[in-house]
Amino acid sequence: MDSTLISSSAGILAVLAGVAAIFFFIEKKTGSKLFNYFPPLIFIYIIPVVLSNTGIIPSKAPVYDFMGANLLPMFLVIMLLDVDLMATIRVMGKGIFVMLLGTLGVVIGAPIAFLIVKSGLDPEAWKAFGTLAGSWIGGTGNMLAVSKMVDLDESSVMYGYAIIGDNAVYLIWLPIMLGSKNLAKWFGKFTRVPKDRVEKIEKAAAELTLDKGNIEMRHFLYLACFGFGATAFATWLSQLIPTVTTDAGTTIISANTYKILLVTFIGIALSFTKASKIPGSHALSMALVYLFVARMGAKADLSNLSSSVFWFLLGAYIWIFIHGTFLVISARIFKVDVHTAAIASAANIGGAASAPIVAAYHNRALVPVSILMAMIGYAIGNPAAWLAAMLCYWVS
Repeated sequence: MDSTLISSSAGILAVLAGVAAIFFFIEKKTGSKLFNYFPPLIFIYIIPVVLSNTGIIPSKAPVYDFMGANLLPMFLVIMLLDVDLMATIRVMGKGIFVMLLGTLGVVIGAPIAFLIVKSGLDPEAWKAFGTLAGSWIGGTGNMLAVSKMVDLDESSVMYGYAIIGDNAVYLIWLPIMLGSKNLAKWFGKFTRVPKDRVEKIEKAAAELTLDKGNIEMRHFLYLACFGFGATAFATWLSQLIPTVTTDAGTTIISANTYKILLVTFIGIALSFTKASKIPGSHALSMALVYLFVARMGAKADLSNLSSSVFWFLLGAYIWIFIHGTFLVISARIFKVDVHTAAIASAANIGGAASAPIVAAYHNRALVPVSILMAMIGYAIGNPAAWLAAMLCYWVS
C-alpha cells in the first residue's frame, strides 16, 4: 500500500495543477516585482520537491510516466506552432544572428565546461549537461524533452543537478541582463550601433501582431488533434529506427531521441501551415509546461545529493561565461544594441518565461519580438542541446 497521503492519479494532478495555479494567482493579484527575480517557475518546482520528499505525494507514479510519454511531445508540437521565423528576422534583423551565436556559445561551452569539472562528477553527468543545455537554448520545455532524448530520469541525482544549476545561474544571470540596460550608451559605442537602429526596431515591432483572434472550444480540439496525432506518428516511427549504443552498452541514441526530434520537426513544419493560426496554442502549451515543471519537482529525490554538486555549479558558471562571451563578440560583429543582446540571451537561457521580462525592462515595444525569439529557441533547442550532450559524452 502506498504510504503517501495522496496517491491517486487525479489527486496528484490536482496537487500539481494547484501548485502551478496558486503562484500565478499571487503574481497577478499582488503585481509584486519579486516575481521578476524569482519567477513562479522556481516556486512551482520547489513546492512539489518538498511535497514528494515529505510523503504528501509520491515521487514515482504511473501518471508521471503517462505525462512523459504523451503530454510532453504533445505540447512541444503545439508550442512550435507559434514559431514565426520570418517575422522575427524582419523585426530583429541582425539581432537574430546574435541569438544564434549565443546558442552556439551554449553548445560549445557545454563540453569545455564539462572537460574542466568532469573529474569531480559522475561519469553519467554528461546527460545532466545535455539536459541543462536544453533549458539554456529554448526553455523548460526543451529541458524536459532533452532529458528524454538522453534517457535521464527526473528522479535521478544528475537531473537534480541540472535543475539546481539552472536555477543558480538564472538567479545571477537575469539581474545581469536587466542591469545591462544601464550600459546602453557604452555598449552602443563598443559595438558601433547605428544611431537609428533602436528606432527602426520599435517601428517594425509596432507593426507586428501576435493576436490570432478569440479562442473558441473547437480550437482546443484542433490543437489536441495536431498534438496527439504528431505524437502518435513520431512514437510509431521512432520504434522502427535502430538505436545506437556503445561497446560498453550505453545507449546514446534511443527511441526517445528519435521521438523528440521527430515531433520537433513536425511542429516546425506545421508552423508554416494554417495550423499556426489556431488561437490558444501559446496559452495551452505554456500551461502544460508549468504542469510539467511541477511534475519535475515531484519526481526529484534529494536523498542522493552529494558534494559533487559544487563541481556541477562551477561548470555551469564557466559555461554561462562562455555563452556571454559569444554574445558580446557577436553583438560587436553585427553592430547590435544592448537591448537586443540582452533579449537574445534571455530567449536562450530563460526562454518564453524570461525573455518578455527582460524585454519589458529594456523596451516595452520589444516584448512581442522577445516572445518570437523565444519560440525560435524552442524550435532549435532540442537538436542543438542534444548535440551539446553528444559533445559532452565525447569529452567524457
